[in-house]
Amino acid sequence: MGWMVPVGIVGAVSASHAFRTWVRAKHGYPLDEGRGRRRSRGDGNDLGEDRKIALLTQENERLNGQVGRLEERLRVLERIATDPAARTAREIDALRD
Repeated sequence: MGWMVPVGIVGAVSASHAFRTWVRAKHGYPLDEGRGRRRSRGDGNDLGEDRKIALLTQENERLNGQVGRLEERLRVLERIATDPAARTAREIDALRD
């Protein structure tokens, strides 16, 4: 019976470490390599930092353009919603001609 206490302690410490590692990996925190060194969770891509920056810059430009177009459409919809009906009807008739 006396051997169960040390075995239980070792099992609890191992389970605690496994649970902590699982939580860190799940939430994207750096994982321990051992002896205080850390490594970040990789996504499998070996892209250089310059390539990552270029891709993010390109995506940022695309999203900025998309936001600009959406803002313009929103301005048009707000104008249609707030303008008097007669004025909106005149503008629609002018577009038909």
